[in-house]
Amino acid sequence: MELARKWVQIVIGFLTNGYWAFPFTRTIYQGPLKVVCSPGLNCYSCPASTTYCPIGAIQQLIAGIRFNLGLGQYYLGWYVLGCIGVVGGFLGRMVCGWACPFGFVQEIIHKIPGPKFKIPRILRYVKYIILSVMVILLPLLAVNEFDMGDPWFCKYVCPAGTLEAGLPMLVIQPDLRAAIGHLFFNKLAILIFFVVWSIMASRPFCRVACPLGAFYALFSRVRLVRLRLNREKCTDCGACHQVCPMGVKFNESPNDAECITCMACMERACKYGAISLEVGGLPLHSSPLRKTTKS
Repeated sequence: MELARKWVQIVIGFLTNGYWAFPFTRTIYQGPLKVVCSPGLNCYSCPASTTYCPIGAIQQLIAGIRFNLGLGQYYLGWYVLGCIGVVGGFLGRMVCGWACPFGFVQEIIHKIPGPKFKIPRILRYVKYIILSVMVILLPLLAVNEFDMGDPWFCKYVCPAGTLEAGLPMLVIQPDLRAAIGHLFFNKLAILIFFVVWSIMASRPFCRVACPLGAFYALFSRVRLVRLRLNREKCTDCGACHQVCPMGVKFNESPNDAECITCMACMERACKYGAISLEVGGLPLHSSPLRKTTKS
């Protein structure tokens, strides 16, 4: 299953970043596919991107609400919220484990040898603060003289945008280098911080700072695709704790909002068939029973 997940991550990464003419055009893709909402955190301004980032789109919509109200236009872009709402309701944070390019990058980086540390669980709440403040409140309330807000998270924080868009655009458009200022270097420092942290801890950006992960986590108890724990078969051995890349203790909190449904606990840890994959309440696959030897 882990091999299948890697292939899904790679395929989705290429589908959402399939514009490989950018070394010749030296521009970002602006074709008809650009109206498609990427399920994961995938920067709109990445020169290879064929989709748009849902978090960036949400900020743009919220940033223009007060301007639109001033013009008497009473509407909100429900298409974006509807897209990620449907994805969240069906998959929840499974998107983070199977379809997010930046999550995949962190997994690869974590394989670099070095000291490994756990992330304190209290830090999981930081991403909800980022979602509510930087994605919603600041674009809505901190507006200019034209009643337009800024995409605060994309502009000041997002390391995925720096990696996928900022650095590549400096390569293909050298003239942009003259405009580099403190804002770029601040975001570059944030990217370097999370890259180094990814070596030492599993998926730190996903667990601590990703607002899209925070949004999908809101669907953890109602999503259709989920892992289910059979309490009668579970022995509370704790083996699932050791393999979870998100620090979830599945036997203690099977509906944990941090679960990305990577199935590592089901495939690599559980020996008693206590964990199963369900779709709409119907069992699809379960952890295999393994023979245990007496000590």
